[in-house]
Amino acid sequence: MRPVSIVGIGSTRFGRHKETPLDALAAAACREALADAGIAAPEIGALYLGNFIGGVLSGQEVLAGLVGHQLGLPLSAPCSKVEGACASGGIAFRQAWMSVAAGLCDFAIAAGVEKMSHAGTARVTEALNCAMDQQRDGPTGLSFPGYFGMAARVYGEAHAEWRSHLTAVTRKNKANGLKNPLAQMGEDVSAETVEHSPLVADPLRLYDCCPISDGAAAVVIAADEAVKERLSRAGAKAPIRIAATVQTRGAPDVASIRNLLSFEATVEAARQAYRVSGLSPSDIDFVELHDCFSLTEILDAEDLGVVPRGMAGAWTREGRTRPDGDMPINVSGGLLAKGHPVGATGVGQLYEAVRQLRGEHANPVKDAAIGMTHNLGGAGVVCTVSILKRADA
Repeated sequence: MRPVSIVGIGSTRFGRHKETPLDALAAAACREALADAGIAAPEIGALYLGNFIGGVLSGQEVLAGLVGHQLGLPLSAPCSKVEGACASGGIAFRQAWMSVAAGLCDFAIAAGVEKMSHAGTARVTEALNCAMDQQRDGPTGLSFPGYFGMAARVYGEAHAEWRSHLTAVTRKNKANGLKNPLAQMGEDVSAETVEHSPLVADPLRLYDCCPISDGAAAVVIAADEAVKERLSRAGAKAPIRIAATVQTRGAPDVASIRNLLSFEATVEAARQAYRVSGLSPSDIDFVELHDCFSLTEILDAEDLGVVPRGMAGAWTREGRTRPDGDMPINVSGGLLAKGHPVGATGVGQLYEAVRQLRGEHANPVKDAAIGMTHNLGGAGVVCTVSILKRADA
């Protein structure tokens, strides 16, 4: 596999885009990424597009082909939609990386898109439940808030201060989102407001849950050897090296999950990413991880190894995961503040990480040189983890 880097990024704001079709949202993010890279559409050799419920909620499939046509990609460029529930965007990125790293093309686009706000909450919940095992968990009526609510109860049995831990995650991420122009729900929120918001799935409350969102994000990746001559151009931005990008699987149904407070797919993906990159958790300067619920950030941080096992909640309450802390987590605002347009989330995390490594982020992490992204699907049935590096790191 040859060295590969991200050379362009683009994103819509996450929020409500009721009047914009799915393919138009994705195309807008892709055009921004192409412009940022200084690469013309005819140079692109492949497009991979993450999307989860476009067919269910919008009645539109063949999205990758529609986007490729709008962009004017060459007829020789395969355009493929990929699906892995909430990890669809992360999978699209890995597929695009493989195409370039294997030498099948020099330039590729990884994108993700979702539209959810036009449908009612009940319909969106039903659509998201497609990520459950319909033979085992579906008939029980379990929803994802219900699943993570069960996990929160288990967490509460192990941590007397559990409520303050979850509240600290929400308050930090909402505050981070205030500075992010792409975030949907940044807010300076009090602990009282969080802890007295309506119950969704006891003990999880409204502020513990990420919002329904629309949006799209895209990155252009390139073989390092193909962009060397471009770096001398005026205004060219330094590529961000892809040190690792891996995908793993986990248990597909609740009965097969051995520990509600850990995702095996995340643990294995992190292990592989560190091995492939030659790095360790102590080398990571910041993480954008999958905080679909406040509890999930705590579990993910410990599974990734960037916070000691059993300590993520306390670290958050102590301020050690803020942008100026020991291990900055979700400085973008994460899913809790930025929003969770499911198919776009994984690519959106990469967008934020690149902005951080370029020194362009609204919430800068001092001397950030190496960042990690983590995208989780379903109740942990699929996971992607990527590690990005500045060229001089």
